[in-house]
Amino acid sequence: MGGETRFDVEAIRRDFPIFEQTMRGKPLVFLDSAASAQKPSAVIDRIADFYRNEYASIHRGVYQLSEVATFEFEKARGKVARFINAANPREIVITRNATESINLVAQTWGRRHLSTGDEILITGMEHHANIVPWQMLCQETGAQLRVVPLLDDGSLEPGAFERMLGERTKLAAICHVSNALGTVNPVKEMIAAAHAQGVPVLVDGAQAAPHMAVDVQDLDADFYAISAHKVFGPSGIGILYGKLALLEAMPPYQGGGSMIHTVSFEKTTYAEVPARFEAGTPDIAGLIGFGVAVDYLAHIGMDAIEAWEKELLAYANERLAEIPQVRLIGTAPGKASVLSFVIEGAHPHDIGSILDQDGIAIRAGHHCAQPVMERYGIPATARASLAFYNTKEDIDVLVRGIHRVLEFFG
Repeated sequence: MGGETRFDVEAIRRDFPIFEQTMRGKPLVFLDSAASAQKPSAVIDRIADFYRNEYASIHRGVYQLSEVATFEFEKARGKVARFINAANPREIVITRNATESINLVAQTWGRRHLSTGDEILITGMEHHANIVPWQMLCQETGAQLRVVPLLDDGSLEPGAFERMLGERTKLAAICHVSNALGTVNPVKEMIAAAHAQGVPVLVDGAQAAPHMAVDVQDLDADFYAISAHKVFGPSGIGILYGKLALLEAMPPYQGGGSMIHTVSFEKTTYAEVPARFEAGTPDIAGLIGFGVAVDYLAHIGMDAIEAWEKELLAYANERLAEIPQVRLIGTAPGKASVLSFVIEGAHPHDIGSILDQDGIAIRAGHHCAQPVMERYGIPATARASLAFYNTKEDIDVLVRGIHRVLEFFG
């Protein structure tokens, strides 16, 4: 195919020690980055260095080691703020992952603003993390969940989001990129439509942040949730971006140390944002590692990453189209690096197991998106998901592996 991107993927792969090993005697072909991405040496080494040389509890120590750890922790918060172009590092709340970020909004902003008859608008392609917290909130408050339907290609039904916004809509909660379909939603336009009716918007950005530049100010998102482990950082750390005025008006999420200003047996007053939402000792090393991960991505350039992944995806679509027994689930124009597919007569778990014999790592199942599977009348898919460290040879190996699956099932 013409117009190929100049991208030194082999140099990038050398930054990821996982690719130095083999699986079942074969070179590792890792096609499961949508579940969790691999980590560059820079992240791994920085975390180890922090634990070896700089570790101490943060914010309250008056000794040098604590001051160093606090400085590195808050510096990392600033890096993440710059990565998504937040206006202020105070708009970055440290959580365990995007799931906790969404739950935080549901249990603080949501409890305060939702009541019987109100509506929360989501889409039919959401991950369970952007469904279940809102269902729980609806059960508690008497609010209702409304769902924007999908077309067969995995995109939203045109105009449905705008039509479903109404006087009762108190919040829209939408994914930027679908983890099961790869669909990239027009979130900027959706946010503008919601804001025109006074409706705030939470964006689940877990699948967008690894693949494209995210600018929360340009999007005008009210809340934006990210998991570090999908952005080539460590697991167990994530962030919630929230507009400062919204965060300052929200009650605490959890009680304990660090989130207080004063405590007596009669009354507690709370710390300023974001400390108000960060009870207890956080994953200090995790946030520092996350900061290194976004530095690494910035060095490569998100535009370069997006261009290479688009080239890979186009190549993968071409190769899979050569196999008539493969049916892709999710074919929306401009989709991101997810290839969900089914093969008639072969269960996705069997597909995954056979591919594993060739060192190919894919995901098989409902991908925490059971309503998506129901929409397509299938129990599960096999999902190959790409990252910027993948190569066209990885895709060729996948195609050869699928032919082995077809031979096995005759």
